[in-house]
Amino acid sequence: MADAPPPHALEVTPESALQFTLTRTAENSASASSSNEPTSRCTMTLRHTGGTSEHLAFKVKTTQPRRYLVRPNQGVVAPNSTETVSILLVERDKQILLHSYDRLGQSALDHSKDKFLVQSCAVTDDFASRYMDERSKAKKIDDSGAKASGMSKEMADSLTSMWNAVASGGSVPIFNKKLHVRHVVPKSDNVTQRAVGDLSATAVSKSPPALQETQKTNVENMTPEQMFTEISSLRRKYDELVSFSVNLTAERDILNNTLEQTKRDLNREMAARAALENSGAGGGAGTKHEKSKGATGLSILQILVVALVFLFAGIKLSTSDGVNFLGDIPVLGPALGIGEGVAVRGSEL
Repeated sequence: MADAPPPHALEVTPESALQFTLTRTAENSASASSSNEPTSRCTMTLRHTGGTSEHLAFKVKTTQPRRYLVRPNQGVVAPNSTETVSILLVERDKQILLHSYDRLGQSALDHSKDKFLVQSCAVTDDFASRYMDERSKAKKIDDSGAKASGMSKEMADSLTSMWNAVASGGSVPIFNKKLHVRHVVPKSDNVTQRAVGDLSATAVSKSPPALQETQKTNVENMTPEQMFTEISSLRRKYDELVSFSVNLTAERDILNNTLEQTKRDLNREMAARAALENSGAGGGAGTKHEKSKGATGLSILQILVVALVFLFAGIKLSTSDGVNFLGDIPVLGPALGIGEGVAVRGSEL
């Protein structure tokens, strides 16, 4: 058993879904604009059940604020009274929905994601009194024949501020009621259905003779204007199908070209980076080897030159007895045997 709604909840009719009937308007815009009745409209009734003596404020929200015009979208309802909310579907979006219906049928309109939310909460007596006075003034102006401006801007701002305060975490409880949206095309509007039937008849040209005879009879019963209308409709559908196929093919080619170009750029970038890393590693090693080699070769050459200089100097000194002074050195002389050589030569003399 469902829980009873709280006292601050408004009774919403319809209860679960809002249905918009998509009717085709005449091509003559002047005749369409002269009609006072909107082409696609849905009404919603909000009733104060009398569960509380307080006035209840309401606010209507939608997931598609540019598709629907809600009048009024907020207000205050007195106990045991009702408020009617009118919701209009704008013409541009209606034509888009009808175009989807012409291409895919009713399945294109099913499972609509459009939703409405009706919020209600209790307001103070002072706020309710000011709202009712404002509404009474607007009604008197309307009854007198003057142009009614509806709710004043100050009152609308007061309602908006009140809802902002409540939504920002106030102590006033809010009741939320969600409604889904359904879009339907009336069965009397069968222009598209006839066009689809003609397309199907053309596609199944190998149908049984009895069916072909029936179709032939229907075509023969058409007036020239009806046949022209049907041919124009079929031609338009065919052009739309061809255009759709061409657009899909073009988008596929663009995506393939973009993918190939991205792959080429990636391969080129990876090759350039690998070449740069290889050249940097090889160049660094070669430079280091050349520096080491140059440094080593220079040191060896210097050592050889110095060694040759000392060799020739030693030979010359040894032949001229110029190294005898080294024998006077206590440690170096005996180690080189210079002192002994000098003594021997002296004894021989």
